[in-house]
Amino acid sequence: MAERLEAAAAVEDEYTRDGTVDLHGNPVLRSKRGGWKACSFVVVYEVFERMAYYGISSNLVLYLTTKLHQGTVPSANNVTNWVGTIWMTPIVGAYIADAHLGRYRTFMIASVIYFLGMSLLTLSVSLPALRPPKCGAGTSDPDCLHKASSAQLGVFFLALYILAVGTGGTKPNISTIGADQFDDTHPRERRHKLSFFNWWMFSIFFGTLFANTVLVYIQDNVGWTVGYALPTLGLAVSIAIFTAGTPFYRHKPTSESPFAKMARVIVAAARKCAVAMPADPARDLHELDAEHYAKKNAAMLPHTPNLRGLSKAAVKTGDSNASPWALSTVTQVEETKRMLKMLPVLAITFVPSAMMAQINTLFVKQGTTLDRHVGPHFEIPPASLQGFVTISMLVAVVLYDRAFMPFARRITGNPRGISMLQRMGVGLVIHIVIMGIASVTERHRLAVAREHGVYDSKGTTIPLTIFVLLPQFVLMGVADAFLEVAKIEFFYDQAPEGMKSLGTSYAMTSLGVGNFLSSALLSTVSHITRRNGREGWILNNLNASRLDKYYAFFALLNCANLVVFFFVCRLYVYNAELSRVVDGDSAGVVAKGEQKREVALQPPPTVAAVDNTIL
Repeated sequence: MAERLEAAAAVEDEYTRDGTVDLHGNPVLRSKRGGWKACSFVVVYEVFERMAYYGISSNLVLYLTTKLHQGTVPSANNVTNWVGTIWMTPIVGAYIADAHLGRYRTFMIASVIYFLGMSLLTLSVSLPALRPPKCGAGTSDPDCLHKASSAQLGVFFLALYILAVGTGGTKPNISTIGADQFDDTHPRERRHKLSFFNWWMFSIFFGTLFANTVLVYIQDNVGWTVGYALPTLGLAVSIAIFTAGTPFYRHKPTSESPFAKMARVIVAAARKCAVAMPADPARDLHELDAEHYAKKNAAMLPHTPNLRGLSKAAVKTGDSNASPWALSTVTQVEETKRMLKMLPVLAITFVPSAMMAQINTLFVKQGTTLDRHVGPHFEIPPASLQGFVTISMLVAVVLYDRAFMPFARRITGNPRGISMLQRMGVGLVIHIVIMGIASVTERHRLAVAREHGVYDSKGTTIPLTIFVLLPQFVLMGVADAFLEVAKIEFFYDQAPEGMKSLGTSYAMTSLGVGNFLSSALLSTVSHITRRNGREGWILNNLNASRLDKYYAFFALLNCANLVVFFFVCRLYVYNAELSRVVDGDSAGVVAKGEQKREVALQPPPTVAAVDNTIL
């Protein structure tokens, strides 16, 4: 027994084998850094940071319409354009982290920028000189004709976009920092990593729940100054918590710019487009020796037959001193293939991301027209229904992780229960159901408005409870538990080791493009449906609008997107799992396994096989 305990202690005190180091580049002991001990700081950070972000974004459309006096289409587009920028800037943050500063330092610098943006935003809603005078019934401007000045709008949107720059450095790196705390070469840590992204999303939506209930209530009933000051304070707390965990973090060293590496492969392949592939690619293509990768604690990637054109970048042409822009290694080629082959999957996530943009724009605006009373004295803020997205998401993630995944694992043999793309597919189907329900619900709302004679009355409450919108909010949370979790895990998992931050930024890019797509669709549909003197589908007066037709259009768009998704899945080939076997007598890492062509809609058997060998 004593010998077993001593052996166990020795294993716990061993150095990590995945290349992680401390901030100074020194190897780290497994027992001293990383694991759930380090992740606890990261997860708690995310609770407070999400509270800060959603404390602004959830109710932003109402601030733009009620305080800055913007119309329905401009305010909704301003929200989605800003949110789109929030999710696009992570591409730059991921590049800086992977190629220059590292994830931790990039994150810390971006956090300061983020906090400055939040502070300026709080000032812009607090100082009377930075916002227009009140309007509406009982004021000198009952028709809200007094718009915000250019200077007032400039300060407000400057603050929003400074905030967006900050999140560009925090979003792609914080989840990757968390995942880096688990060593894939260690059986127990590998098991823990499989659940990390589920609990990561749990922390995100726990913070979101507070923002969508408490903060939006404060903004609607106490004041915007307090309502924005609290999320700013929450962000400061989150940064302090993350910083406190610094002694416990593991760090992945920076590598060469992923964009430069991919560009060199593409250029080299283009220069050799007329060159024939060798008969035996595994033997004749250019590759460095195994010792080179062992020194870097990296795995050599084997040649794969997909995207054959790129493989020509590794064809030897006789010049042993060829430029990196003329000759690439097989591993560099395979890394580029992995990033490029995810692009079709990325493209099919744009449409559901555009659907999600409706939660804090048109869905919230619908809520302002309905009866919001809960009891005789309390009124629920329209944006608070987003809290039900959070609640259903939390419940769904827990049930998925604790009940469905173990059950499905026994049936499929896949350690994830079902494959990542299968999980995405379930989310896409739910999105179709959501927009169908939203269309039917809106048609009912308009029917009640006509029945009570308030069809043409702007600002008049319809005698219909706001909870009629509840199904579409609840189902959106369930869809997120499938689609959003799987999306983050997929892009992290399928990205090569040196490009994990860039891979994670793909998931955020999909949300960014989706929000820009939402803006484009809203403006285009509004313009087209108002041609030839028609009233149009989206007006400032929602009671005279036809959002039911707009939502039905979204349902059809989701159906078309689902068809494309099935086609993409049939073509997608999962990466071979690299089984890194830790040898007690060797400091190196051995990569095992061959690339196998797998239909993405089927559970990947190689994943199960590899896990069975190392767990």
